[in-house]
Amino acid sequence: MFVPYKGLPLGERKSHTVVYGNIVVGDNEPLDEVLLTLMRGPHTYTGEDVVEISCHASTYITQQILLNLFSLGARQADPGEFTMRAFMNGKMDLSRAEAVADLIASTSKASHRLAMSQLKGDFSNELANLRNKLLKLTTLMELELDFSEEDVEFADRSELLDLCNEVDDMMTRLTDSFAVGNAVKNGVPVAIVGETNAGKSTLLNALLHEERAIVSDISGTTRDTVEGVMNISGVTFRFIDTAGLRETHDIVERMGIERTIEQLKKSAIALWLIDPMVSAEHIEELAKRLMPVCKGKKLAVLVNKSDVVDPFTLSKVMEWGALMVQKYGNGVEWNNHDLWAISARLGTNMERLEEFLVRSAAMPSISSGDVVVTNVRHYEALNRALANIREVKQSLVAGISGDLVSEHLRAAIHNLSEIVGEVTNDEVLGNIFANFCIGK
Repeated sequence: MFVPYKGLPLGERKSHTVVYGNIVVGDNEPLDEVLLTLMRGPHTYTGEDVVEISCHASTYITQQILLNLFSLGARQADPGEFTMRAFMNGKMDLSRAEAVADLIASTSKASHRLAMSQLKGDFSNELANLRNKLLKLTTLMELELDFSEEDVEFADRSELLDLCNEVDDMMTRLTDSFAVGNAVKNGVPVAIVGETNAGKSTLLNALLHEERAIVSDISGTTRDTVEGVMNISGVTFRFIDTAGLRETHDIVERMGIERTIEQLKKSAIALWLIDPMVSAEHIEELAKRLMPVCKGKKLAVLVNKSDVVDPFTLSKVMEWGALMVQKYGNGVEWNNHDLWAISARLGTNMERLEEFLVRSAAMPSISSGDVVVTNVRHYEALNRALANIREVKQSLVAGISGDLVSEHLRAAIHNLSEIVGEVTNDEVLGNIFANFCIGK
C-alpha cells in the first residue's frame, strides 16, 4: 500500500530512514502523499520492526489508511500493547513500563519528576541493590545447608543480622515514601464535611473554579461523594465533597453519610464547614461526631455565608467552633489560626484557604534522582518483602535452622521480583496494561 517516489522498495531500505511516497488503495489509486519512517528491531521502543506513517490530518485519509491496513491483516493495538511488547521483549522491566503510564498521566511538576525518575530506572536500580543483598544472604545460608553434616558455618550470624538490618532500613525507607508518592501521583485527599446545606458543594465548585457539584437550597442534595482535582502552587489536591451529616431516615442519604465518614478517615486534610444559621447545640452534636474521625489530620474550621450573616453572629459562631474543637478534638492537628469566615458563593477568603492547604500538605521538594514509591502494587510487594525480612531477623535471633531462614529469604526475593516483572502472571499484566491508552 506504500509506493516510494524513487529508490529501493521499502523492504530493502536501511533502518531509521524516512521515505517519501504515496499511499495507494484499490487499483493503485493514490490516496495521500506521506512520509514513512522505517525502524528495525531491536533498536525500537518495542524491540520489533516498526513503521510510522505521517499523513495529512484529514479524518477521511486517516480512516482510509486504517481500513486498508486492516484489510491487509493488521489490527488495532490493545491498550498498552506497545509498552507490554517492550516489556515482553526485555526492553524495560515492569516498574519502568508502569512509569510510562504515570508519565502520560502526570499533572504536576512533582508527579512528572517521579515518573521520569522511575522511567530512567532509579527505582529499578534501588530494587536491584536490595535484591543483590538478599542474594548474598541466601547464598551464605544455602552454603551452610550444603555442608550441614560437616558443621561448617559460612556466615557469622551477627554479620547476617547486620545485613538484614541494612535491608530492613532500605525497605522501610521505600515503604515510608509511599505516603508522599501516592499524594504526588493521585493528589492530597481533602474532605469537605459539615451539616446539610452548609455550602459544601458551593465550596467545592469555588476551589475547582468550575460547576462540578449540584448546588441547591434543598437540604441533602449531595447524597454521595463528589470529587475534583486541582493543582495549587504545584501541589495536586483531590477534593471530596461529602454528604451532609444529619439524622435521617432516608436509606440512600444514610448510605451517603456512611461514605462521608469513610472518606474522612482516608483524607489527609479536613475542611469543616459550619453554617452560622444553625444552633450551637447542633454544632456541638456535629463536633462530637466529626472530631474523633479527624484525629491525626490537618483541620480548618470555616464559617460560611459571611456575605449574608452579620459580623457579630459570625464572630460568636467562630468562637463556638473553636471551643468545640478544643473540647472534642483531641489529637486533631489544629490551631486558632486555622479558623476563619468565608463566603463560598462569592469566593471570600479563598486565598487564605489555598495557603492553608499548601502549608498543610507540607510536600517535600522532589528532585529527579529521588526514589519514591508511587504505585500501590509496588508498595504492597515491598511490604510483603519487608515482613519476610523481619521473619528472617527473628529466626536468626532465635537460632532457627538455616533451611527455614532461607525459605523466608527466597520469599522476600520473590516479592521484589514481582515488582520488576521477573516473576508475574497474565492476570497481573492484564490489569496493569488495561489502564494504558490505545497506542502506547
